[in-house]
Amino acid sequence: MHKLYSNKKVILSLMAPGLIVFMTAILAPILLSVYYGFTNYSGIGVSTFLGLENYKTLIKDSVFWTSLRNSLLLAIGFICIQHPLAMLTAIKLDKLQGKAEGLFRCIFFIPNVISVAVIAYLWKFIYNPNFGLIAKVLKAFGYVGQVNPLGSGNAIWAVLVVLIWHGFGWGMLIYYTGVKNIDPVMYEAASIDGASGKRMFFYITLPLMKPVIQVNVIMAVISALKQMETVYLLTAGGPGNETQFMASYLYKQAFQSYKYGYGNAISVAFIVICLVSTVLLNRLFAEKGE
Repeated sequence: MHKLYSNKKVILSLMAPGLIVFMTAILAPILLSVYYGFTNYSGIGVSTFLGLENYKTLIKDSVFWTSLRNSLLLAIGFICIQHPLAMLTAIKLDKLQGKAEGLFRCIFFIPNVISVAVIAYLWKFIYNPNFGLIAKVLKAFGYVGQVNPLGSGNAIWAVLVVLIWHGFGWGMLIYYTGVKNIDPVMYEAASIDGASGKRMFFYITLPLMKPVIQVNVIMAVISALKQMETVYLLTAGGPGNETQFMASYLYKQAFQSYKYGYGNAISVAFIVICLVSTVLLNRLFAEKGE
């Protein structure tokens, strides 16, 4: 058996299916995307090589910078609002034990099971300025004016609320798994030594959860950058371009404006930003770990 698996031809034959799938389904589309980013291709017909013109246009494109800003705002919302709440919820769930633990775990995860289309239209009704839930609550408290959460100036914050709420379940589940992997003996020993719950959180839970936090933060940043479906169904990037995100703006340029080459230039910029963000976050956590 050892002789068989040390044979280079056998090793290559075992690796070949995975390599073929990787090259055809992942590597080739990425290389084509990079190539089309240097052209004026519209999706049909012949393309003309433009060099760096698409990227020069991208640098001057105010909507692109708006979409990047919105993505960064969402990433900050994930890291500073969603994740602390998700971690605290996971810790509380771990202490519940029994049937209540499983019940609340399912309840918190329900938004992630529901279709994105259903979530978007549900929140459209909630935000409706005439008969939505928010309008009804404000009216019950005596507010006579009309509030449109998806109107100009408010839309980006309304969208951020939906996205942070919708992704809460995944973050909570990952933190919950991390908490479950911490040896309870450590808490028992700390409790015997007289440590309070606050000290146990900062000196046991948080240090041991650093690898989980690192994964969750990196996933949150990438998720914020590639956010598309919910935003597209909720506001389609409007009003104007206030709620454009990088992925939705890419879709708009490539498949609605038929600027396929320019859309691919945005996708290349998107990949570069994701890679840079991942490297910087890995270094940040590595330095803290040291």
